[in-house]
Amino acid sequence: MSQSRNRWVVRIILALAVTAFVGISVIPIIGAINNPSPSNQNAASTNNNIASSDQVSRLQDEVRGYELVLQREPENQTALNGLLQARLQLLSFRQGDIQGVIPPLEKLAQLNPEQSEYGVLLAQAKQQMGDQEGAAQAYRSILDTKPGDLNALQGMVALLLDQERPAAAVSLLEETLANGSNQRNVDTVAVQVLLGTVHASQQRYPQATSVYDQAIKKDPQDFRPVLAKAMLFREQGKVEEAKPLFDSAVALAPAQYKDEITRAATLPTPGSEPTELSPETPAEDSGE
Repeated sequence: MSQSRNRWVVRIILALAVTAFVGISVIPIIGAINNPSPSNQNAASTNNNIASSDQVSRLQDEVRGYELVLQREPENQTALNGLLQARLQLLSFRQGDIQGVIPPLEKLAQLNPEQSEYGVLLAQAKQQMGDQEGAAQAYRSILDTKPGDLNALQGMVALLLDQERPAAAVSLLEETLANGSNQRNVDTVAVQVLLGTVHASQQRYPQATSVYDQAIKKDPQDFRPVLAKAMLFREQGKVEEAKPLFDSAVALAPAQYKDEITRAATLPTPGSEPTELSPETPAEDSGE
């Protein structure tokens, strides 16, 4: 994946997730896998090492306890959620593997089809395991019943881009928009922003600008397409054109997002970034 695409996949998160776009999203799994716990980062600290050992031991005890409950009550959702959280925390200490979170996620997704977050997390877990078809199937199972589900759309688009299939991602989003007029639960502006971002990831800048402009016209008070267009301009080195758009996005955004957008406006312009970003890089790790 190119550096340009990497940047844009990261910025999908900023442009959309700040508006509760991804719900609980994939951060628990991605964070647990990619980020060691603070105690592991400071191996020289005896106190931290002791704390880590105690926490791991406690979490392992919790896992065993939840597993005993589920042997008797396989659909006990309190135990399923507890097992999931404990195994995720163990992953943050580099204990266990991601395969362990898949069974409780599969059961929770089955028991709660109306809560797409479980299905999205399941898809991400499968993708981390290298099961791309399983991940795609998990996303499709959500989109079959909720075609406008933004959690699943974002995940599926990211998966398709990772597979070097931008045309399929565009087709999925355009189909969602085409059908959206008949569905009240489709956030058309969010889908348009995501579509524009896919175009931008392929350096199809005129198409991206056009889609963003359509979204701005549809809802002039929504900051997301304004922010996305500002990022697009800065990506092209059009710093002066981007500045008023960032200012407008700050003015339109809810108070809790203004500082984040202001930080985004100060990101380095293309060519000045020293390292390539990963699609899973959290915004704060990329200077956002």
